[in-house]
Amino acid sequence: MVLKPSFAEIWKRILACEGEEFKTTSNLPFSYEVTGNFLCPSRTDFNISKADFAKAYELVPINGPGVITKLVRGPAYIFAILHDERISKNEW
Repeated sequence: MVLKPSFAEIWKRILACEGEEFKTTSNLPFSYEVTGNFLCPSRTDFNISKADFAKAYELVPINGPGVITKLVRGPAYIFAILHDERISKNEW
């Protein structure tokens, strides 16, 4: 069994990709800005907390954003970011 990287490593990857284009499962492009422990997608005016990413990361890989809808804010964005190969590096 291969262990996933620590969430601290994943957060570093997320920070490194700030401003780059990602796509939701419905193929909508977005980028994001990170301020402190919050990420704000370009398609919204609300922030998603680092803690929400950590909660979702415990469950990856997941089949889609619907799996985490009741667990986190911004599930479509969290799913898209965590499952992008720049973040996952094919480790899940």
